Order: sequence, then C-alpha cells, then structure tokens
Amino acid sequence: MQLTLYTDYSFRVLIYLGLKGEGLATITEISENYEISRNHLVKVVHNLSNNGFIHTVRGKGGGMRLAFAPEDINVGTVVRATEKNFNIVECFDRDNSNCPITPVCALKGALKEASRNFIGVLDRYTLADVLVNRDELAGSFKSIKIVEQQPPVALSS
Repeated sequence: MQLTLYTDYSFRVLIYLGLKGEGLATITEISENYEISRNHLVKVVHNLSNNGFIHTVRGKGGGMRLAFAPEDINVGTVVRATEKNFNIVECFDRDNSNCPITPVCALKGALKEASRNFIGVLDRYTLADVLVNRDELAGSFKSIKIVEQQPPVALSS
C-alpha cells in the first residue's frame, strides 16, 4: 500500500507542529523547512484544521499549532482523514472495476485483510511515538525553536 503525497505532507505538518510545541508555526515556515510547495501545504493545513487536528490563528502574529497533545493524535485516524480511499487494486472500486474475475477472485479477500491490518498497525501509534527522537528531528530542519510540549490551550477560530 502506498500513501499519497497529501498524507505524507499532513504528517510532515503534524510532526513539525509537534516539535514546535505551544509555539505557532506558519505555512511559509513549514514550507521552507521541508522545501515543499506552500500551495500544497495550504490545502493540507485546511484539511487538518477542518478535521480538528490543528488550531489556526488568523491575522498578524497568527499561525497554527496542534489541537491536541501528540499522544492524543492517532496515526491511523490521520490516514483515514487524508486518504480518499484504500482501493489498492482495481476491484476494490465497485463502480470502476473492469476485471472479469472480481466476483470469484480469492486474492481480493487476502488484499482486503492486508489493507485492514495496515491501518490496524497504524492505529497502534500516535504522533508522540513519531516524535520520540525530537532532538534528531529538530536537527533536520534549517531552523526551528522547540518548545517543551504542554497541554494545548483551546483557541477560538
């Protein structure tokens, strides 16, 4: 199974914000540190905000931060919120499958089980598990100020 670049970028944003702690980060800051398109990140951040993973603050001095502590952000939940589907083969898409053996294919069952197990493994991890090597992660960026993680403060949007 392969995750989309959209999901990859979503995790990159969450990792960066997890390192940032209570400090606000901007899309431009994240874009520059990862050397990825700011335009792509705008869509990713919008989705993460709509799904409640991050809080955004508008205006001068604004930015974004995690909406929950890293240990409360489940990796499997993020994947479900960012991936359109889990059609790892054509026959998983009932409306567009042209494979003539779909109704009798035994491989389909094995692939469905594998897909469920893939997500099941991700469900066992949180963002905190991904941030276990905070210092090494932070050292990978051009510039980031790590703030000790504290429980997030509720913000009004």
